[in-house]
Amino acid sequence: MELKIFSKDNKEIGVKKMPLQFSEPSRFDIIKRAVEVIFGNNRQRYGANPRAGKRHSVYLSKKRRRFRGVYGHSRTRTPKKVMSRSGAMFNWTGAFAPNARGGHRAFPPKANKIWACKINKKERKKAIRSALASSLNKDLVVKRGHKIPDAYPFIISNDFESISKTKDLFKILNVLGFKKEFERSSKKKIRPGKGKSRARPYKKSKGPLIVVSDNCKLLNTAKNIAGMDVIDIKNINVELLAPGCVPGRLTLFTEKAVDRIEKEGLFV
Repeated sequence: MELKIFSKDNKEIGVKKMPLQFSEPSRFDIIKRAVEVIFGNNRQRYGANPRAGKRHSVYLSKKRRRFRGVYGHSRTRTPKKVMSRSGAMFNWTGAFAPNARGGHRAFPPKANKIWACKINKKERKKAIRSALASSLNKDLVVKRGHKIPDAYPFIISNDFESISKTKDLFKILNVLGFKKEFERSSKKKIRPGKGKSRARPYKKSKGPLIVVSDNCKLLNTAKNIAGMDVIDIKNINVELLAPGCVPGRLTLFTEKAVDRIEKEGLFV
């Protein structure tokens, strides 16, 4: 596969042959598994207090002729706590049981549950190769909802890594034909459900991903552009290339990043 190289001025300055890592067939099942492993490892443990709903004395005998017994009184077998008493007569209310007010949950989430997952190294690398190849598949990128220019897929020149101002990067990418894509990724939708009250009221679309060769100015330049990510090629993962387990994210590689993949044999 050969891709054109474009400069900041949207001019074609050359052609580059892509390494073998970009010729992997799209395996949606392996990509999904690799993304779910990342989700599991990033998931925070949570659980109910082990003593929640269990802080009352609710002993209730179901045997014959026992004090505080329920046998022969036509009473429910629900555990009860004593509110007041007169002799052997009690005023009590249900407690402890899941069906009682203030009782514990039947099967609460437990903080000692382990959400972390594992994946074979070869399988993880294959998932990354498959996601890399899918990001250059025009049909998959369009199907994912991205608004792409006619010339896509293409490589960007190494000058992009030295851009230090956000407004300059935004202007250059608009010249390259990503104006509609930024309009799409800048829109916010109000999230349905309880998430609105849990510090995540909005849903945002994923925009372009730029892959650079090493630590450079561009990593900080694109932070304020909605939906956009910039990542060093060595730190790339399947979740960035296929957010939500859906491959085909709009991705731009710098020429140096492609050279580094081929030279160092990354993800093989």
